[in-house]
Amino acid sequence: MAAFAAVKPYDTRMAATAFVNFLLDQLDGLPDVRAQRMFGGFGLYSGDLFFGIVHQDILYFKVNDQSRNDYVRAGMAAFKPYKDRPVKMQYYQVPATVVEDADELCEWAHRAIAAAADKTKRASTARRTKR
Repeated sequence: MAAFAAVKPYDTRMAATAFVNFLLDQLDGLPDVRAQRMFGGFGLYSGDLFFGIVHQDILYFKVNDQSRNDYVRAGMAAFKPYKDRPVKMQYYQVPATVVEDADELCEWAHRAIAAAADKTKRASTARRTKR
């Protein structure tokens, strides 16, 4: 009973896939990281920032102009939520070698979190200028 009491209310590990649990362990060095079920997969958050997608046991991180080239150089593709539509999101598949190395994964995640924070900041600025 004591072990159950230690689980935080927002902890989704009990409902997550083995791969998501592995990712959460790998990302343990990041602040307030959690997985939340969404649209048949999981969203990864650091605090309120949405920085990653896990879909069909594939990890995708948020990219920006500075980080996108690292993914492209590694031969990774953008997340396409619909196979029959040309929509691509600003999330790219993380290379398996990165996923397997916790330190490197945390470095890539820090850049994804920064990209998410930058997008949030730009959106907030755009809303203020429209007023």
